[in-house]
Amino acid sequence: MFENLNWWEIAALLLLALLIFGDRLPNVISDGLRMVRNLRAMARNATGDLSRELGTDIQLEDLHPKAFIRKHLLSEEDEQAIRKPLQGVYDSLRADVTAVHDDLKDVAKAVDLKSTAPGGAVTATSGGTAPAPRTASYDDAT
Repeated sequence: MFENLNWWEIAALLLLALLIFGDRLPNVISDGLRMVRNLRAMARNATGDLSRELGTDIQLEDLHPKAFIRKHLLSEEDEQAIRKPLQGVYDSLRADVTAVHDDLKDVAKAVDLKSTAPGGAVTATSGGTAPAPRTASYDDAT
């Protein structure tokens, strides 16, 4: 939670809290902790009630709507029936994007070849410097 804060910022926040709440700071902290404990207990109770009503074992992570439907309402065949029409669209879109990506690579190579003279000298259009070697990117890996 505090990975982006350094020690000076945390100290400044604590000093600000002390200035705002003063003598009531310990009471405010205990009230906040009590509220968090009550929220956790309510979530556990709701999960238990839902598990009892549905007759299955439900974890807190399963309460996400997609995970809940996938785990408790759909069979494996139902899930495949839902995915099948979309899989064809995904595959064709992926093929089109790959083709465009390959075309762009070919154009970039052609431009690099045109900017270099046959004798290895660099022409004036490239600015007099050789292009830096390109590191592997996510697109190259996929």
